[in-house]
Amino acid sequence: MRGGPRSRRHYHGRWHVFARVERFAEPALLLLLRERPTHGYDLLERLPELTGESRVEMGNLYRLLRALEEEGLVASEWSDGKRTYSITERGRQLLDQWAEALRTSQERTQTFLERYAEGR
Repeated sequence: MRGGPRSRRHYHGRWHVFARVERFAEPALLLLLRERPTHGYDLLERLPELTGESRVEMGNLYRLLRALEEEGLVASEWSDGKRTYSITERGRQLLDQWAEALRTSQERTQTFLERYAEGR
């Protein structure tokens, strides 16, 4: 496999590991919209605080918002010349499932880190 798994890279004599949750932008967006309905530019500014990414591509954000809207997880309407997004009840249910999955992942990660620390 050229380049190896996306979660790690080896270059310049050193491993670079990326402990990232795939598709984390989805639950992050749903959480931000649960906090308050808002427009895309606001989401673009606030999303990095949850994802840890330095910046989010605007095109990717709007593609994701459109996909979430098509699935009935997000709704939008025009207000003051801007499209304002909000979470739907179905989106809230999915956000609850994301939170549970992340809790489980956090528990597994904690177990791993504790065992790692024991062997040092």
